[in-house]
Amino acid sequence: MTERLQPRNTPELVDAIRSAVAARTPLEIMSRGTKRGLGRPLRCDRILDLSALSGIDLYEPEELVMTAAAGTPLAEIGDALAERRQQLAFEPPDLGPLLGAGAGQATIGGIFACNLSGSRRIKAGAARDHLLGFTAVSGRGEEFRAGGRVVKNVTGYDLPKLLTGSYGTLAAMASVTFKVLPAPETTRTLLLRGLDDASAIDALSRAAGSPFEVAGAAHLPAGPAARVLDGLAPAVGAATALRLEGFGPSVASRGGGLTALLSPFGEVELLDDDRSAVFWRRIRDVEPFVGDDRIVWRLSVPPADGAEAVAALGGGWEHYYDWGGGLIWIAAGIEAAGPDAGASRVRAAVSATSGHATLIRAPAEIRAAVDVFQPPAGALAALSRRVKRSFDPEGVLNPGRMYAADLDE
Repeated sequence: MTERLQPRNTPELVDAIRSAVAARTPLEIMSRGTKRGLGRPLRCDRILDLSALSGIDLYEPEELVMTAAAGTPLAEIGDALAERRQQLAFEPPDLGPLLGAGAGQATIGGIFACNLSGSRRIKAGAARDHLLGFTAVSGRGEEFRAGGRVVKNVTGYDLPKLLTGSYGTLAAMASVTFKVLPAPETTRTLLLRGLDDASAIDALSRAAGSPFEVAGAAHLPAGPAARVLDGLAPAVGAATALRLEGFGPSVASRGGGLTALLSPFGEVELLDDDRSAVFWRRIRDVEPFVGDDRIVWRLSVPPADGAEAVAALGGGWEHYYDWGGGLIWIAAGIEAAGPDAGASRVRAAVSATSGHATLIRAPAEIRAAVDVFQPPAGALAALSRRVKRSFDPEGVLNPGRMYAADLDE
């Protein structure tokens, strides 16, 4: 029977991990479980449940900084920020529904642990660029802190960037301090219709390279476009979308300039604030692939290579692009993907670029058998192992969550 440990504060978190180290008992670190299906499946006799570490400890709107316990729901943080017309600029997604968990249950610690960012990443940066500091407990059972409450902090190593995206394999975060930014006064989305992938990425690249400060750039072929545009605009073929944000007069001026720039690609439609919010939330949360059991991969490639990477996959895959073509979501039925969930085809498709691919959704037996994350090679693999040993020498924190080789250490 699985034992659940639920520390209520940092000292109790230290005790829980020290107990696991002493007994050499692996721990599965989680909070509300919305991303439990992301990564390789774990077989642990103990669950370290961080959901009781919850609450906003500090919020200084004038300084654009907030500190919250790792198990604090994103919804609670979003409500507090909305009262002061502020936001998490990196636009964290809610992958709960995609992974078969509930919506609205994601926590701030889980978002940083997995380094999840939405469409605004092309302008605001990734989640790791917004983490200023943290308190955590390593796999040695030692509490440590890094960073601080100011945007420019250059003391010591940049541990916030190291832990962000480590999926709980190096330390369990107890609290996080992060940047917040003002929410835009006005948002408009410009839509182009009917473009093929190559033409759409050309349009997105021109817009991203323009002086018009694009805050979102996506292309959806006809199938995903129909689901994302449902109730927002007529679903007529493919949709290529560009988001502008800021003060009203600025958005209007930039919209006019961007419309002129995109005129060779066709007429431009506009989505207003409310419809834009729904449109980009659906893209952020991968809603075109929610509600079925298809295999889902996430490809990160140079935007100019996006259409070529998709073509190299062959038939049977549905896809759409975010981040100006640099982020590609693909889905296929289990039979169409093949016994390895499409891993061989996907890895081959990105091998010609400097990109990488992550298996986001698949049955547990498949995630246990294939590389979920892009396997590191050579010196990078050796460095990854040394870092893991330095933080978690007994291998008690989420063992094997990212790489099967960690189980053999």
